[in-house]
Amino acid sequence: MKFTKMHGAGNDYVYINCFEEQVEHPEELAIRVSDRHKGIGADGLVLIMPSSTCDVRMRMFNADGSEAQMCGNASRCVGKYVYEHGLTSKTELTLETLAGVKRLLLFPESGKVNKVCVDMGEPVLKAADIPVSLSMEQVLDYPVQFPSKKWNITCVSMGNPHAVIFTDEIDGYPEKYGTEIELHPIFPQKTNVEFVRCISPTHLRMRVWERGSGETQACGTGACAVLVAAALNDKAQRQATISLLGGDLNIEWRESDNHVYMTGNAVSVFNGEI
Repeated sequence: MKFTKMHGAGNDYVYINCFEEQVEHPEELAIRVSDRHKGIGADGLVLIMPSSTCDVRMRMFNADGSEAQMCGNASRCVGKYVYEHGLTSKTELTLETLAGVKRLLLFPESGKVNKVCVDMGEPVLKAADIPVSLSMEQVLDYPVQFPSKKWNITCVSMGNPHAVIFTDEIDGYPEKYGTEIELHPIFPQKTNVEFVRCISPTHLRMRVWERGSGETQACGTGACAVLVAAALNDKAQRQATISLLGGDLNIEWRESDNHVYMTGNAVSVFNGEI
């Protein structure tokens, strides 16, 4: 079975072209290939598949084998893959995901795609829809006592749940506090966790703990959730650079359509066969 390893802002996955390959047990394969000592090493597995409604379909699995609804960084890499491998000649694509249809705008140069803009859709702010088990309409800067510490959280879904925490110190925090926040009972589907330092109204720095994978170099949906949370809390403008361990993403929450747009890189690392 052939594969390609790619990353977006350091968020790396193993990609399999299911136009040509067949994967019968993706949950098990995700665990095996993600192992950074005994496998290929990745944050998870992405299947690039035909779609009956869109240009292409994406299924993705975390490093622990659980299936995720959406990944912004992976979606950019899917766009790069299908264009560069001749599966499409379009530069505007529709992508089928468990979080709905996403639209990709590719920026090819000399046949290669190094940058992609993804229309991530509207942010979900209603607590029950994220979901968060708190008796309020929205969770904005709300104090919650976790096992080790009380944190003020702002909750946003970008197709998957995020708990955003603004703090002056973020280094080491995902590893120290990520698990207990991810697994807290107020999050019935668990949650991703972002620790954010506001450098300026147009520049934020974040570290992320992804449910099912632990700390990763980047999270596209997390960066979108961070921008929305920062704007709602008057900590940032509606367009900003989000700096992650793996690089920068440009995020814009447009007033015209209430959609969040994410622009960033897509990089091929190597090809192989298992």
